[in-house]
Amino acid sequence: MPTTTRLLKQIFDPYHQSSEKNWEAFASQLQEVQYTKGQIVKASWKTEKNLYIIKKGAAGIFLWKENHALCIDLCFENDFFSDYMSFLTQKPSPLYTLCLEDMECLAISQHKLNDLYAQSKTGEKIGRIAAENLFIHKQNQQIELLLMTAEQRYKQLLDKQPALIQRTPLKHIASYLDITPESLSRIRKNIATI
Repeated sequence: MPTTTRLLKQIFDPYHQSSEKNWEAFASQLQEVQYTKGQIVKASWKTEKNLYIIKKGAAGIFLWKENHALCIDLCFENDFFSDYMSFLTQKPSPLYTLCLEDMECLAISQHKLNDLYAQSKTGEKIGRIAAENLFIHKQNQQIELLLMTAEQRYKQLLDKQPALIQRTPLKHIASYLDITPESLSRIRKNIATI
């Protein structure tokens, strides 16, 4: 099984198991792209052209507000990555997407994704699963922000991404947690003394 097909199967199998042939058809619509650390993939007030699956690397989704960047999402291997609202509406948005590490991604344009949907029920199901996955991720993120302390959210983030500190600037982690870098330093000290 080709590497891309295997990756798609790994990502989608928990939600929908399909034949190798279906995953190969999906893989044929994807383009391999690479970005470098610090590269802006989609600028503010531009329209998102692609939906990405990160094969290797890390990225963030940001909003510029009052002279500083707010991190609204962190994305790592096997995550979907995109200004998804702009991708769906094909309209500009204030969000920008930034590589936090060198990245290797699989990209699909909205046109090719719509072709995939039209080709088969499996294509539609794959698209629905991706959209549901992105919605669930954002909904969980909002619930956690309202119900969990910053320390609890930080510990949960470390559980999911043990190398987070080595891979992501602390200012972006703090922004993602909706706290100041100083508060994050205190949380990190508290955890270290436990």
